[in-house]
Amino acid sequence: ILDDPDLKDIDPTVLKHCHAAAATCILEAGKQKADLSAISTCLEDCKLDKERIEQFCCEYQKNKDALEILLGSIGRSPLHITDVSWRLEYQIKSNQLHKTYQPSYLVTLNVENSDSGSHPDVSFSCTMEQLQDLVGKLKDAAKSLERATQM
Repeated sequence: ILDDPDLKDIDPTVLKHCHAAAATCILEAGKQKADLSAISTCLEDCKLDKERIEQFCCEYQKNKDALEILLGSIGRSPLHITDVSWRLEYQIKSNQLHKTYQPSYLVTLNVENSDSGSHPDVSFSCTMEQLQDLVGKLKDAAKSLERATQM
C-alpha cells in the first residue's frame, strides 16, 4: 500500500491508521455477520460519502463468504496447554563430523482449543539457558496472575 503511486502524497502514518480502521471494520462486520444495511449505516455515521459506501459494500459482499470461512478457521479462544513433555538430547557430531557434545532439550506442549478440540502438538528445541529463561518467565506470569486474582 505504501508503494502505491496514487497514495504517495498521503502521510504514511495516516495511511496506516486508515488501513487499520478499514481492516477492523471488515473483521467486525464479518464477525457480527452484519448485513449491508448495518454496514452502510455505520459508514454513514463515519461521514463517508454515498459513492464510497456503495463501493465498500460491493467489495465486502464479493468477499463475504471467503471472509467468514477465514474467520471460522481462526477460532475464538487461544490454545490451552494441557500437558508438557520433554527429553534431553545430546548432539555429539555436527554436519562436518566434528564432535560437539551439545545438550539440548526437546519440549512438546500438548494443546487444545475449546472451539474445535485438539490441535497438533507444539514442539521446540532449546538450550538449558533458554529453558531456564522460559521457566523463569512462566513463574513470573504465574505470580502476576496470582496477585491479580487476590485483588
